[in-house]
Amino acid sequence: MHTLRARTLSFDHETGTPVHHEKGAVVVDTDGKIAWAGSAEDLPDNFSSLPGYDYGKKLLMPGFVDPHLHFPQYRMLAVYGKDLLDWLNRYTFVEEQRYGDSRVSEIAARLFLDELIRNGTTACMAFSTVHPEALEALFSEAVRRKMAVISGLTLMDRNAPEALRNDLATIHETSIDLIEKYHGKERLGYAISPRFAITASEALLEVCQSLATRFPGLPIQTHLSENLAEIALTEKLFPWARDYLAVYERYDLVRSNSLFAHGIHLSESESRRLASSDAAIVHCPTSNNFLGSGLFPWLKRSTSDHPIRIGLGSDIGGGTSYSMLATMRDAYVVSQLVGKRIDPSALFRTATRENAELIGRLDRIGSLEAGKFADMILLDPQATPLMAERSFLSESLEDLLFALIILGDDRAVAETFIAGQPVKTALQ
Repeated sequence: MHTLRARTLSFDHETGTPVHHEKGAVVVDTDGKIAWAGSAEDLPDNFSSLPGYDYGKKLLMPGFVDPHLHFPQYRMLAVYGKDLLDWLNRYTFVEEQRYGDSRVSEIAARLFLDELIRNGTTACMAFSTVHPEALEALFSEAVRRKMAVISGLTLMDRNAPEALRNDLATIHETSIDLIEKYHGKERLGYAISPRFAITASEALLEVCQSLATRFPGLPIQTHLSENLAEIALTEKLFPWARDYLAVYERYDLVRSNSLFAHGIHLSESESRRLASSDAAIVHCPTSNNFLGSGLFPWLKRSTSDHPIRIGLGSDIGGGTSYSMLATMRDAYVVSQLVGKRIDPSALFRTATRENAELIGRLDRIGSLEAGKFADMILLDPQATPLMAERSFLSESLEDLLFALIILGDDRAVAETFIAGQPVKTALQ
């Protein structure tokens, strides 16, 4: 067991209210879980003599949780495309075909998780590809690192290259085999993962429905209303559907454990139905901005008469940064542009507690509370010369958080802890 001392910030498991200690302490047990957390002056006597580390005024908090990104796009940042569909066809589908090669997938898995760790992301829900080899490489690497990773075989059977189409004759049984092999192993989780309506036939959506019925506890991840051309094509492919969401509704894929990335161009009817189902939207601002998809009205959707649960994701590789700090920065800018400003605490709460809840892991991660895994990050508000100078102007916790959002990047992550062990500095 050991103790970490620093300025601490978390958000209460039940209420989400900030829990902040100028001089805080976290005790990590031999299983990599939090044995105690609170103000250092209240540290129980039985923990007072433990070995430990004092990080001074650096900020110790739960690790970031990324609920939407694409593992096989780990190196695809900054590739130019006219819009979403052009970008997918010219680059993404070409890149993802490489992942039928186990060696390619194994190398990519290491580099992908390294980059998450460098940026303070300690858990994620990620898309893989149609290749079982790619999923197995990602899961194996996550187990080796003791990381919490949720993923699943990407499901699509049309409007994609032949090499990226699932075999309808075998995909149901293949999926069941992978679920039974990996879901719940170590810290892994399996997600039912239809890419989006455009690449799914009705027969494939029936497979998704069957899996969701057989395994109701599994999360569902897909995309919704990201781009106007995407919406128009969906309407053409599913002429019976009154709107985009209705495609997923017909196959019982809109439920409390469903995560829909983007949701920029929702109708009011779709918003009400999402809210009533308790499904969630994952806001991906760096991707939306990069691809010109549109501005998501976060506060409008989350505070209306029919509020939707909102998460925050990097959406690598449409997204332009692995950093959740950069993702928060773009979310703040978009909130300004749509006329309703998001405060810094709300952004940090979303990137930790709320995202953990969305992926079904709040009982295990997302806050500094006894019994949870000690997945944490240490943020340095003075990580660069400019940030050090800016820190002299911070008069409150909100000031400090806002400066980290606007000026911070991977350099501001002084350390990343997985199950209580420092892993970022071990990469260097």
